[in-house]
Amino acid sequence: MNVAIICTALLGLLLFGLGLYVSILRGRFRRSIGHDFGPTDPIHRAVRAHANTAEYAPFFAVMFLWFATRPAPGWIIVTIVVATIARFSLAAGLLWGKSLNRPNPARFAGALFTYLSGLALAVGLVVA
Repeated sequence: MNVAIICTALLGLLLFGLGLYVSILRGRFRRSIGHDFGPTDPIHRAVRAHANTAEYAPFFAVMFLWFATRPAPGWIIVTIVVATIARFSLAAGLLWGKSLNRPNPARFAGALFTYLSGLALAVGLVVA
């Protein structure tokens, strides 16, 4: 199977899995809407992880699928994998870091490699 399609599916699982996790937390804490804006509130953290994923995953999916339709150089495939890992890393950093107001390595690496891989893939589209 095509790596770009697998990575697109993984981003979909991440996005919808995080949405389900927000719903589960809302049920557990009996909070149908809103959340405490404290940096350690579990619903706030889950909402931020889901929202951040929803901001980036769709455009990554579009780029991944474009590259899936044609032969892509090896660096594109590697960049697609890096982008996917970055999105999972960022979500993990938001969910499991000590606090949202403190940086942590997973969140930093996830953000950095999201930007770098996104820019690289966009340049790849222009060059292709």
